[in-house]
Amino acid sequence: MDSSADTVLDTGGLTVGDILLADHNNHHHHPHHHQLNHLHHQLQPSFIQQQQQQQQQPQPAAAPQNSGSNSEFANCFATAAASCEFVIGGDDHNDRVNNATCFAPGGPTSSSTTTTTTTTTTPNSADGGGKKTWNELRAAVSDLRRKVSSLSSGSVPGSINFRSLPDGRIRIYFLSTPSNAWERTLLYADVAHSDHANGYRLQWQPVLENNFQCMSSANQLSKEEQLLWERKRLATGGITSYEIHSEGGKLVFPAASSLYQCIDTGFMPGPLFPSELRMSTSGAKLCPQICPWNNALVAYTCAGDIHVSHSITGSSARLTYAKKGGKSLAEDPLSAGTPSYVMQEEFTRYIGYWWQPVSPDGIYRILYEEVDESDVKIFSFPSSDTSQEADEFRFPRAGTNNARSNLKMVQFKVTDTYQITDIETLELQYPLHIMFSWMEYMVRAGWTKDGKHVWVQLLDRKQQRLDLVLILVDNFCETPPNVYNSENRFSPLSGSIQVIYSQKNNVWVNVNDLLYFLPSRDPAEVKFIWGSEETNYRHLYLVTAGIGGIGNGIEDSTEKMDCLFLQPRILSKIALTSGNWEVLGKEIWVDEANCIVYFVGMREGPLEQHVYAVSLQRPLEIRLLTRPGYSYTNVYFNQECTMMVAVYSCINSLPACQVFRISHSDWTVENISLTPVGFLLEPSAPESNVFIPELFSYKISSGDVIYSMIFKPHNYQPGVKYPTVLNVYGGPEVQLVSNTFKGMRNLRMHMLAAQGYCVVLIDSRGSHHRGLIFESYIQGKMGTVELDDQVEVLRWLANTTGCIDMNRVAIHGWSYGGYLSLMGLIQYPDVFKVSIAGAPVSSWYYYDTGYTERYMDLPQSNVSGYMAGDILNYVNKFPDEENRLLIIHGLIDENVHFYHTSQLINALVKMGKPYQLQIYPNERHSLRSLDASKHYETTLLSFLQNNL
Repeated sequence: MDSSADTVLDTGGLTVGDILLADHNNHHHHPHHHQLNHLHHQLQPSFIQQQQQQQQQPQPAAAPQNSGSNSEFANCFATAAASCEFVIGGDDHNDRVNNATCFAPGGPTSSSTTTTTTTTTTPNSADGGGKKTWNELRAAVSDLRRKVSSLSSGSVPGSINFRSLPDGRIRIYFLSTPSNAWERTLLYADVAHSDHANGYRLQWQPVLENNFQCMSSANQLSKEEQLLWERKRLATGGITSYEIHSEGGKLVFPAASSLYQCIDTGFMPGPLFPSELRMSTSGAKLCPQICPWNNALVAYTCAGDIHVSHSITGSSARLTYAKKGGKSLAEDPLSAGTPSYVMQEEFTRYIGYWWQPVSPDGIYRILYEEVDESDVKIFSFPSSDTSQEADEFRFPRAGTNNARSNLKMVQFKVTDTYQITDIETLELQYPLHIMFSWMEYMVRAGWTKDGKHVWVQLLDRKQQRLDLVLILVDNFCETPPNVYNSENRFSPLSGSIQVIYSQKNNVWVNVNDLLYFLPSRDPAEVKFIWGSEETNYRHLYLVTAGIGGIGNGIEDSTEKMDCLFLQPRILSKIALTSGNWEVLGKEIWVDEANCIVYFVGMREGPLEQHVYAVSLQRPLEIRLLTRPGYSYTNVYFNQECTMMVAVYSCINSLPACQVFRISHSDWTVENISLTPVGFLLEPSAPESNVFIPELFSYKISSGDVIYSMIFKPHNYQPGVKYPTVLNVYGGPEVQLVSNTFKGMRNLRMHMLAAQGYCVVLIDSRGSHHRGLIFESYIQGKMGTVELDDQVEVLRWLANTTGCIDMNRVAIHGWSYGGYLSLMGLIQYPDVFKVSIAGAPVSSWYYYDTGYTERYMDLPQSNVSGYMAGDILNYVNKFPDEENRLLIIHGLIDENVHFYHTSQLINALVKMGKPYQLQIYPNERHSLRSLDASKHYETTLLSFLQNNL
């Protein structure tokens, strides 16, 4: 349903105002037990409090020097944080960690040990202060928002880029919110050629003048911008992305439906005032990209087509004509350069066109995806624009037709007077779906560095087969043959289309971004680094594949063309990493000169992310470069791999952002040195321990280790049992429990704890970063197994901590968490007294193809699974008591449609079941307006106060 990560903010399944997190572990093996025991020394209950006191002044996470082998936060100011509800399927995008010094009683292999306490319970008002009025709860919400937003010593820098200046300085560009501002803007900091002492605060400098107002707040966006922000989980005002051409200092960014540019010479006397690119088209200009070898050319998408503008002369041209100007969505099903809804939402690809990196003949070329949604059903939603009655939106429900993708190329020339001419559209001689009849999704695409080949990753409908295909540019031509003519066969030229890697499994293929092409001296070979979960955990492989030559490609055949398949010819495949831990799938950085690969992984445990290095010449010898006890959730390297910026935190240390210089004396990882040169954001501790949760691990009856987290009430007293809220997600692609400080992302948890509730988070089987086997526990049976793990751990926590009142437990979640909140009242009505379900799925038949079919198969192939996971089949099991069920949903939610809730309400009414409903007419899947967010939070507190 959504994948993170990452995303202006990191991460994977997200919150309103932030991006979510993710994690998973092997179903049978538990490699982290000995690590946790070693690191945490079998922590005793009192150890947590000691460590929290000792770590009030956290040390900077400097990298170890020459030791042996061994993504972006949301702004932390109140108006940017909507309501922190979780979105189905989070990707990556990201918070994952583990610090033993923060572990609570009960080590990773603990059984249910009971803490002896007196059994005092709090009165109906959780904080013991008597019931509050609605206005008092509203005031408490506003107050807590201010307190949580103040926990950050400034907005965490994100979207970092590096640029080498002629005088030896390194200029670091980033997006953040200065302390005296409310909008995100573009900033920079310079690192001098000589190293600074550790602890030096690098000076933030504005790139843009203060009087430039981009006016990009959520309520001022076009419909296209709103939907892109939803897909990317963006939640901040101001500038949300930018493009940079490092050599020339050209900067381009979208704002207020237009594009702006400026040039940083490297010696700015002061901030710049950007100019608007001159463009002849109307409509929102999105996804700009600067031509890699001519920074005067900027391409962008607008109204479903690709355009290009010459930023010096202002000349512009429409490059594609997929849109025909139809009056309705049904009349205009094609688009160019913009991925389909499912590709953006479930595969986290937001770009649908790619510049050729270099050109041998001076011709400009752009590879692009043409999307045909003719067969995708159209749904209508209440309009977000008050001038319209309804918005139309294409959405492929599980088992129905998807959009179809075609790979094309457009080329053009630029005259001596800078006019754009000779525009030509080229197509593959044989479309991908003809050569690969099994393909359903084009999940990734791009160019090789030399610009001679394009590559594409193809995925089948069941998402159990993925092929990496290399295509020679010559395969694109102006007038392709009629491939539907039965007498037509593949030409010999089709031999220059080659599958260079293919992977299959019986679970599902988690698409990632770990692909890096390396130089190859042999023209008959291609060498690349590839990320794969073929051994359960995602690891890196160095692959050499044969290309070209006799016998490769498709040969003439009398068989039907759709029966012909290309087979990879793997010459060698070497594992660079291995073990019962995963390499994160977002990015790798390669120092080609020294044959070193840098990556982010979780070898130290499933709750922490760290930076590692491995040599291409000495595989499997992995070096840890960052400090254990923290999690490095966003990492950036410059192109030469000589500089690194890392954002890190732990549960009792706020996010910091540190700059390192990288050096080494040879090609071995042992001789890599990371020298701290300064901070973009210094480390600090929260003002009060009440904002620090406790981490737990427990081996459940299946033998799997499950991690959990408790936010204790701010008025906590030992021996007292408190009403408890199980904050649940429970679905794939998301990790809630990690050794990171999440600030506004945990706003709801802090808010509940401040009102006297225990808040519990549990990552049950099926969650992220624990390996494919652990994640696949929910395969084909979503909704039927997750709560068993959740309740088993909840009961153990109640016995272990003594602070959970099992007679007063609420379950609350958003999206997939909302779905499980409904299932909580159905499956465990004796455990959960009340349920608050936010934007819940009610039937998997109504959700999209890409997410649902990955985990549940197609409906016709898993009828029993779809029926068993269908809330509508269990309406008779909802309680007959009043005030036990509250449903919350945005009326214009284009992700989990309000139809889910309306069908549930119809069924509840038919069965005579009581329920309460809170609708937000102008909100989508994430509550974006501050008013709606605060109203939701007040509603939540009021419902719990009166009914738990």
